[in-house]
Amino acid sequence: MDKETQLSEAIEAALDKKAQDAVVLELVEICSFTDYFLICTGTSTRHNQTIADHIEETLKKEGVRPLHIEGYPEGDWILLDYVDFVVHIFSARAREFYDLERLWRAGKRHHAHELIAQRAL
Repeated sequence: MDKETQLSEAIEAALDKKAQDAVVLELVEICSFTDYFLICTGTSTRHNQTIADHIEETLKKEGVRPLHIEGYPEGDWILLDYVDFVVHIFSARAREFYDLERLWRAGKRHHAHELIAQRAL
């Protein structure tokens, strides 16, 4: 499974669990440690954990496991590192505070729904 397919599976898994404001930052040209960030928001700690669990379970079925997971017990900002892409699941407050979209604004921003629609074509 190529990295774009893995990313699409992760996006669909997040959206299946009602992740909000899902965006993908394309970082291929500007970042040495990953190609994409998938950033989304959950409504509570438990919701964030549910989104993370579903992404992990979905990709595990394809034989893909995260290299590293951070923040799961606290649930305010959960990071799943799949090397070629990194999933960031935030509470609304944490997403606003850390503002990764601003920090990585040199990357190309895509709405997750648009990427899923493009893959369906």
